[in-house]
Amino acid sequence: MPSPTVPSDIEIAQAARLRPIADIAADLGLAPDAIDQYGRHMAKLPLELSQRPARGRLVLVTAISPTPAGEGKSTVSVGLAQALRRIGTHAVLALREPSLGPVFGVKGGAAGGGYSQVLPMEEINLHFTGDFHAIASAHNLLSALVDNHLTQGNALDLDPRRITWPRTIDMNDRALRHSVIGLGGATHGVPREERWVIVPASEVMAIVALASDYADLQARLARIVVGTTAGKERRPVTAGDLGAEQAMSILLKHALRPNLVQTLEGGPAIVHAGPFGNIAHGCNSLVATRSALALGDVVVTEAGFGSDLGAEKFFDIVCRTGGLNPEAAVLVATIRSLKMQGGAPKSALDVEDVAALERGLPHLEHHVHNVRQFGVPVVVALNRRLSDSQAEIDTVIGWCSSNGVEVAFTDVWARGGEGGEELAHKVLELLGRPGHEFRPVYDHTRPIREKVETIAQKVYGADGVDFTPAAERGMAWLEANGMAETPVCMAKTQYSLTDDPARLGKPAGFRLTVTEVSGSAGAGFVVARCGDIMTMPGLSPAPAATRMTMDLEGRVSGLS
Repeated sequence: MPSPTVPSDIEIAQAARLRPIADIAADLGLAPDAIDQYGRHMAKLPLELSQRPARGRLVLVTAISPTPAGEGKSTVSVGLAQALRRIGTHAVLALREPSLGPVFGVKGGAAGGGYSQVLPMEEINLHFTGDFHAIASAHNLLSALVDNHLTQGNALDLDPRRITWPRTIDMNDRALRHSVIGLGGATHGVPREERWVIVPASEVMAIVALASDYADLQARLARIVVGTTAGKERRPVTAGDLGAEQAMSILLKHALRPNLVQTLEGGPAIVHAGPFGNIAHGCNSLVATRSALALGDVVVTEAGFGSDLGAEKFFDIVCRTGGLNPEAAVLVATIRSLKMQGGAPKSALDVEDVAALERGLPHLEHHVHNVRQFGVPVVVALNRRLSDSQAEIDTVIGWCSSNGVEVAFTDVWARGGEGGEELAHKVLELLGRPGHEFRPVYDHTRPIREKVETIAQKVYGADGVDFTPAAERGMAWLEANGMAETPVCMAKTQYSLTDDPARLGKPAGFRLTVTEVSGSAGAGFVVARCGDIMTMPGLSPAPAATRMTMDLEGRVSGLS
């Protein structure tokens, strides 16, 4: 429940006195000519930083499954980085970039909140350094080349009915989910069905987030499958077949480089890339995390949504791809959200309800187990709210004590780094304990079916997996075309451990249904889709965009 004494996020951001970005770079040991400044408070870092040996230790911030009650994962990530610096640790924050779709929709931005934000908040939440625009341009260039190839004779025998490459836009626009293009006669292209995805769902976004350098970027772009040939053979047709990778990489030249900004308390923050966690792998870029590890002693990074989606993909896809070694994790929760997981209605979350809280604690237990099974020690960060009663607080403390779970209370939204010092000390304690060894939850060389079943059973708690005929055909085609030995990226609702968003808590006795299995050859993983997961969101009846204003001096309000 927001405190009346704390201004809005944008008011706090606009009142902050930002340090020159050259000073932030100097704190990292970088000379002014080592960065390319975008105004006074943003800069691009050199790509070569990501190739330096790691000196820092990696901490992941994840969470329980999200609810309308709010958990505050990004805010805790920023607050923890601020708190670590307050207690004398050279910490660097690494976060994803926000998407314009959620900013103007319902969710809002992704720059933290209250007194734990990354700045300049307006620029980060809007156009920033142009990375999303560059990714959209590269993606749509490939789309244009596909349709031009069809129009110009189709030498590759690309089947217009089997084109899998969509178009993209960074906006929630449900009218673009399914359409028909190429109408108007022979000079306007070949008529065919088309679809759009939001930019965070683009495979180019995933590629930028996972590529290690320009050579790797071009190789990944060339591997993108845009469709298949006609006839029974169904040979994959790639961006490389179309000769698209060089031009696409030119558009992405600067977008591959991480962005340096600062926290509200003047600490370094590297904000780069932004794949969604429910339909993509949900983590900031590898080059950003590697750069942070080369520059800081402790690196705080974040993965999208709960441990069943973001953390699993971070561990099984990102860490495997980039050779990262996470040494501690923070699991964010609130008493309000745990009560909702225990069946309390949204309208009554500010009322003391110890019984609902106790029913929600198995949900917390499941997420703790999720992180621990990767060999990573975890501390629960419990965000304090004004409505939390002492009886509810005592219930959580008692449960954690009885189950050997570390817990720290945070108030970083209202108090910034000061409100995260207890958590910061707990994280340093975890990093100081020996005997932990990170390990992925599955062997990526195993068959696709086995990897999906392992995730469903070990991470979600499912009894098993049912594959539709379409999913069976997809797996067979992928394994016949060289994509058997890749990680799996699960596309699933973020609101439940199951594929049913209405099933909260810790469900038991359920099976997961996989409706489609497709390949992201450039990204280097296979996507298994469960249920109706939208890759192009829509706007609500009252979008956030309708509540934003700008005065005649260019001052923005209503942005969150």
